[in-house]
Amino acid sequence: MTPVVARGDRSWRGTWTPDDRAESVWHSLAFDVPPGCPGLRLRLEHDRSSGPSGVLDLGLVDPHGWRGWSGGARRVVEIGGHGSTPGYTDRGLPPGRWEVVLGLHRVPAAGLAFAVDVELTAVRPEAAGPTPGPVPHAPRPVRRALPAPAGSRWLAGDCHAHTRHSDGVLTLDGLAALAAGQGLDFLWVTDHNTVSHHPHLSTVGKRYGIRLLPGQEVTTADGHANAFGDVGWVDFREPASSWLAQVAASGGLLSVNHPVAGDCAWRDPGGPVRPLPPVAEVWHSSWSDPADGAPLAWWDAAGRPAPIGGSDVHDPARDLPGAPTTWVLCEDDDVLAGMAAGRTAVSSAPDAPVLLRVEGELVAIDADGAQLVCRDGRRTPVHGIRRTLPGHPGPHVLERTDRRVLSLSA
Repeated sequence: MTPVVARGDRSWRGTWTPDDRAESVWHSLAFDVPPGCPGLRLRLEHDRSSGPSGVLDLGLVDPHGWRGWSGGARRVVEIGGHGSTPGYTDRGLPPGRWEVVLGLHRVPAAGLAFAVDVELTAVRPEAAGPTPGPVPHAPRPVRRALPAPAGSRWLAGDCHAHTRHSDGVLTLDGLAALAAGQGLDFLWVTDHNTVSHHPHLSTVGKRYGIRLLPGQEVTTADGHANAFGDVGWVDFREPASSWLAQVAASGGLLSVNHPVAGDCAWRDPGGPVRPLPPVAEVWHSSWSDPADGAPLAWWDAAGRPAPIGGSDVHDPARDLPGAPTTWVLCEDDDVLAGMAAGRTAVSSAPDAPVLLRVEGELVAIDADGAQLVCRDGRRTPVHGIRRTLPGHPGPHVLERTDRRVLSLSA
């Protein structure tokens, strides 16, 4: 496919073909921004008659590097001197060479017609979305009293959430208020292929008494991974091995996301990330049937890294933060360090049965009638509201007698 310049040097028309996608998933269209530009309005249209088999993703590069990403969530993006569409970092309008980045997520056999137009114009005030600020919220529930060694405590959180900075429906304030009301202590905000939300997390989190932590969901057609920590932007167009190297070198953590979740399953052509990250999103909200053994089979094949969970909340009408809940045993409330050390457990909700490892022993909370399952298949019945069990090495599973999973523990 060779884009056809329709007018000037900031408009393109053409048709992407399966051969184009075979050549590269990522394609760029370059244009120049002159000094004193008042703003940019970028519009992407493509033929939608083929439904989900034809999908284009959208991103932007400025002369200083990666500017932002909206994937398939938006047709129009606006960049101003003092405000931009969520998902795109605010850093003015530097003159020079810019690039529209298109991701050929799905291209039907007949091809996918598209049009891209960049207009130099002042942006509209509403381009930045709803005005940020406090929103009404429910009081935080009382924290559970969970056993922990002296100087540490278990914090309840969620390792996977989205806002309007990618394809979520909530503002950062809306998400923080909802998560605090669910009883969470922390929330990793992991918008797709962008870090435009990072500068706002601390201020917003303090409004609602919850720690909003910086993350990025590194998102490709062959799998997703979460980069946890203040590690800068991770280039999703590079091989997965480079994500791991960058995140590790910057003091963060990388986790393979929802490895068996349908179209978003981990199918990276390079195979599993090597060496495997120390944590993995074993429990994802798509695990709607806890008796489905596929996530546990992947976990076993991956060597049982420390389990974490993610609601992947986009719209509270479908998913809520904390479903599932990730528990991290923290010293000085350092969530990242606790995860890196493998001090994790996962339950279906903040108040659900949970299996915790405490000073070498396993403690089952609110799990009367359940069974503790060791890696070698041994099963131990659980009786009572709080039961201490022998702490065999390695991760364990807490199940109901019908084999529905209640909790995972590192």
